Amino acid sequence: MTDTATTQVRQPDTTEEQPPFALAGVGAIAIVSAIALLASAGRYGFFGDELYFISAGRRLAVSYADQGPLLPAIARLMDIIAPESMVAQRIPAILVTVAAVLISAQIAREFGGARNAQLLTATAYATSPFLLVQGTQLATNTVDTALWVLISWLLIRWVRTRRDSLLLWASLATALDMQVKWLIPFFWIAIAIGVAFYGPRDLFRRPALWLGAGLVVLLTLPSLIWQASHDWPQLRLGAVVADEQATIGGRYTWLPLAIAAAGLLGGLLLIYGIVALFRWEPLRQYRFLALLPLLLTVAFIATDGRAYYAAGCYAAIFAAGAVRWTEKTGRLRTIVTSTLIVISVALAAFTMPWQPESSIKPATSEADAGLAIGVYGKFGWPELAAAAATAYQSLPEADRANVAIITDSYWQASALDVLGTNLPAIYSPNRGYGYFGTPPDTATTILWIGNNESDVSPLFASVTPIGRADARLGFPGSTRDVTIWRCDQPRAPWSQTWPGLRDCGFNGGSGPTR
Repeated sequence: MTDTATTQVRQPDTTEEQPPFALAGVGAIAIVSAIALLASAGRYGFFGDELYFISAGRRLAVSYADQGPLLPAIARLMDIIAPESMVAQRIPAILVTVAAVLISAQIAREFGGARNAQLLTATAYATSPFLLVQGTQLATNTVDTALWVLISWLLIRWVRTRRDSLLLWASLATALDMQVKWLIPFFWIAIAIGVAFYGPRDLFRRPALWLGAGLVVLLTLPSLIWQASHDWPQLRLGAVVADEQATIGGRYTWLPLAIAAAGLLGGLLLIYGIVALFRWEPLRQYRFLALLPLLLTVAFIATDGRAYYAAGCYAAIFAAGAVRWTEKTGRLRTIVTSTLIVISVALAAFTMPWQPESSIKPATSEADAGLAIGVYGKFGWPELAAAAATAYQSLPEADRANVAIITDSYWQASALDVLGTNLPAIYSPNRGYGYFGTPPDTATTILWIGNNESDVSPLFASVTPIGRADARLGFPGSTRDVTIWRCDQPRAPWSQTWPGLRDCGFNGGSGPTR
């Protein structure tokens, strides 16, 4: 082949034989990952967002103030199959995470990676402190990340085969992801910029791409209509996330946290993969992917997004790095790879929620709890429900007819809705729960859970503490050191007060899944 020919973009060869899929090795990694996730499925308690998904699922809608309808629908299905089962709620998260491990290896195969490259890619994914551990609970980012991996594989496979049906499948996956959260447009914008720079530019000329884009809009339209009719609350969450990010360093900590989320092996492959995509000729037709993590980094830093928002693109970059790394062999390279794998496995095991509750120390502050929200957000919900029931039962029977419960946070309201028994109607002005209903104007006595007296007293003629909820490992302000107030004689009807009380923030911490 001449030098001129080698500089040209290689045309896809749909007849090119792929390396065989390393089913045994990749399957073993997937099985070990599944076992690790299953072993953690019953640990601690429900995470606050998991309770919210169940509660929202009992009020199915085409959209919610803070997310799409897919997670509540999944939670509702699992709640019907196994009511209030924490393990059942986490099974879908385990399934999509294990599927992402398998698909990541398939991406390496699409790049021409043989057995070692596929195994290394799957191992990097399965030892990431974020990509694996997010599978321990049902969360929007768990499903969103897995769908990004699926869409990446479909797009990369299209580049190799030019089968336009793959673009339609990618569109369907995109439409599904839009029912989770609205991050996937960032992916496609970054892809479009990369393709404009490096090709294959005939992607833009494919009718299947534009048909798929129309399909995404059509399937997302009900959610868009709901959001528009409610003044776009989901978009307002961006400011909330920015405020929460500021508490952990904001833009200055974004990149270190994003790389740390990839893990040791994954972080190295992430950097190596970007370089390989830019410089290695066999991956030339996929060079547009090199810009993907870079553009996403710029976009999410600029918009004060969370450090894990770009994690869905990691699998493709891992795969590129793994294919390039395993192209050469040698004793030293084998030793380095083996050492990285051993350390990465140990780090992944350390981050799993296997620590005995007795050895976990209570959070010293709300900020500390926010940094370890995945732990402290799982404790204290039964205690909160029991304290609410005790406070309610302490009221004179004659007063109970016109009582409602209002909680400071959507977590608390969801916990009482799911775990509480013999309680009156529950409301919260916080996040999506604020749109689930307004307290009736006949509710002249309110049990208000979790707010400061100075915040509650302006709304009522009388405010009196009548209970307290506390859990040693609870989240401060949510399940630890929480006061229950009896509030009488609202100063204005709830139909007038409630719209002004709605708040998209997170009262008592920084929710991790928005």
